[in-house]
This record gives sequence, C-alpha cells and structure tokens, in this order.
Amino acid sequence: MKPKSTRLFFIDAMRAWAILMMLQGHFIDGLLDTIFRNPENPIYTIWLYFRGITAPVFFTVSGFIFTYLLVRVPQTGWNNPRVKKGIRRGLQLLIIGYLLRLNIFGLFEGKIYEGFYLVDVLHCIGLSILAIIGVYVLTEKWKKFAFPLVLIAITLVLFLFEPLYKQWSFAFLPSGLANYFTKVNGSVFTIIPWLGYTAFGGFLSLLFTRFKDSKHLYPAAIVLSVISGIELIFFSSDGFIKLYELTGIDLFYIIQLNNYLFIRLGDVFLVFAVFMLLRSLLTNTTILKIGQNTLSIYVIHFVILYGSFTGLGLYRFFYHELNPAVAISGAVAFMVACTALALWYDKNESGVKSRITFAINSIGVQVVIVSRMASLLIRELLVRIKMVLYRLFGFVQN
Repeated sequence: MKPKSTRLFFIDAMRAWAILMMLQGHFIDGLLDTIFRNPENPIYTIWLYFRGITAPVFFTVSGFIFTYLLVRVPQTGWNNPRVKKGIRRGLQLLIIGYLLRLNIFGLFEGKIYEGFYLVDVLHCIGLSILAIIGVYVLTEKWKKFAFPLVLIAITLVLFLFEPLYKQWSFAFLPSGLANYFTKVNGSVFTIIPWLGYTAFGGFLSLLFTRFKDSKHLYPAAIVLSVISGIELIFFSSDGFIKLYELTGIDLFYIIQLNNYLFIRLGDVFLVFAVFMLLRSLLTNTTILKIGQNTLSIYVIHFVILYGSFTGLGLYRFFYHELNPAVAISGAVAFMVACTALALWYDKNESGVKSRITFAINSIGVQVVIVSRMASLLIRELLVRIKMVLYRLFGFVQN
C-alpha cells in the first residue's frame, strides 16, 4: 500500500499566495507613479494593507514548513538529516541573497557597490533557518517543551523590545554586519524583528505536529486562529495600554503607538484560518508547484525587476512612471511570466543544469586549448628571438 502523504497542501498554497502577492507588491510599489499613491483612495489603501501582510505570512510559513520537516523524522539532534540539509539551505539562501545584489560591471571595474551589502528577504530567511536549527540542537537534551518555548520566547522578545532596538544604529559593527540589524544603510529587511515571525512559524508547526492525529485538529485550529487574529488586530493595542496603566512600564505605551508587529501577527492568524478552511479546494497541481518553487520565482523576479548582475531591470526604465491601468496589467503579466519561467525551470532543471555544466566545461576546454596554443606560440617566439640574438651576437663577435 502506498504510504499516506504527510505534505501539508494548504501550506504550499499559502506559500504560492504569498510569493504572488510579493511579486505584484514589488512591481506596483516600484513602478506606480507617485501621484497615484493617495492614502484617501480606498482601493489603494486596501492594496497597501494587504501588501503589508505578505512578508509576515512569508516568514511565518517559511519557519512553519522548515520546522515541520525538521521534527517529523525519527532521528534527533545532529543525527537528524534535516539539520545538515537545513544548514546547507540557510547558507545557500545567504549566498543567493548576496549574488542577486552583485553588479558584474562593477566587478569589471574592481568595485563592489554598497548595495551588495544590503540585507533582504533571502538573507533573513537563511539566517532564521540557521537560528531554528541552533535552537533545535541546543534544546535536544532538554524537555520536549523546551524547543517550542524558546521559539515563542524569541518572538515575544523581538516583538516587545522592537521600539528600543530599532533606534540603535549598530555603528560599532562593520556596515556589512550592521545591515542585518538596522535599516539605516538601506537594508530592506533585518534579522530583528523578522526572525520573530519565522520562529513563531516554527512554534505553530510544533503545535500542529503535536496534535496532528486529532480528528478535531483543523476545526480547533481554525477557531483558535480566528479568535487570536481578531484579538491581536483589534484589541492588542488596548491591551498594551492597560498593561502600561497597571505596571507603569513605558515600553508598553511605546509599543501601542506603532503596534504593527502584533497586528500583522493577527493578520497571519487569519490567513492561516482561511487557507485551513479552504484546504480541500487547494489541491491544484499548479498552485502546489508554485508554492514549492518560491525560491526560483523570487530569484527570477529579482533579476527582471531589479536588474540583478547587470542593473538592467524594469526599475531602471519605469521607476515610478506607470499609471494604475498599466501598473496593474503589468503586475499580472509579471506574475505570470515569473511563475511560468520558474515552473519551466523546475520541469527542465536537470536538462538546464546539464547544459550549463556542458557550457562551463566547453568554455573551460576552450580556455585550456587557447592557453596552450598561446603558450606554444610564446615559446616559439622566444626561440626565434633567441636565434636572432644569437646570430647578432655571433656577428658582433666576429
């Protein structure tokens, strides 16, 4: 009998939704003319709010799926094969994150531009995966509740103290490292507080794994997600005010002044609830494939939109120049193009890699042949020069 699949299709569907939201969000935010960014326009306001949901969902889902895969195998600690795979994955994301910000023309001039050192989504997710692995390994010998407890503690600490550390410039660190902690130099995302969402995703996956065999898992999870989401979105700010009045701790008052982290966490809960509710409808192969190829889609969108390696992206030619009609239709075309290219690559990955390897090997062989021919020519030239000098020297001697 074929073993029952343990894959969570609603999570793949969430990843697909999040990456598509990211594509259209980046496209419209970068190319829509500033004169159309009217906060009083309800359509723009709704779009802006949902765009703000994308990153929290993406980070949370990344932490969820990685931790779910990490703990579902029987091996523990360093013996868990997912630990080594996770380390490789985390380092891979860091490397790709830097490569996407590399400018080849700058390298030809012997320069590495400051933009290369800025931190973005891939850097943060890569480091977050490594952080989850670190917590997993360190708590292996402790009680079972230690791993989820540390993960939720990371989330709470990063979210609660964000008003304090966001003011730090981290000037004592080299800018390349400081960019992981502050946006002063232009980083789009920073490991703090975004690690908090990834850690929270890991915490949720551990709860999900703990009760995965319960027949009431999804109904209970949906109800709890809706309640938690509504509480965080509409009542968390009031809750911090009450905490401030009870304790006199100024931090609670400061948090409610810009309570976006907990409100966005509420949005994440509601998105989870919607996708769990619709899970039986989210089994379309294309949707699942999109969710399983988010890295390829992200890389392709970065190259086309921001002009990775060459600087020749859509941002360079249409930055803040499009009207709404063109921006919306362009965003749809952009999503389709990036997704189609990623799915094509996924289908032909082995063939593409073999062609790339063949091309690299061919170039290598040609380089070797040319270098050997050049070496022979130089040696022949030196011999001839030597003979000429010998004759001249002999002539002079006579």
